[in-house]
Amino acid sequence: MTKYCISFPSEAMTASADELPAVGDAARAVIEEAKAAGIYVFAGGINEGIDAVLVNADGAMSSAIYPGSRLKGGYTIVELPTREAAIEWAHKIAVACRCSQELREFMYDPAR
Repeated sequence: MTKYCISFPSEAMTASADELPAVGDAARAVIEEAKAAGIYVFAGGINEGIDAVLVNADGAMSSAIYPGSRLKGGYTIVELPTREAAIEWAHKIAVACRCSQELREFMYDPAR
């Protein structure tokens, strides 16, 4: 089975403050469905209130992260047999979150 990342950048979320509780409930329902289906690996959102740091091979830390790095928003990792199945789950999450989702496939890991 292949792992897929279904995600959206935080600026894609255009729901109003009044809509956010319903969006949260719908998103949690899809995650519970994924857990029940046995395909759930991980889900969460990047805490954009805490700055990222760059940690070097020698352990030194810097606030100067890679230029163009834009890791933010919400992510769901699922493990599925086909890309078509991943597209179906991305659709479910898009409906729940009320915004389009990006779908990426993780490379095969022969050790897993």
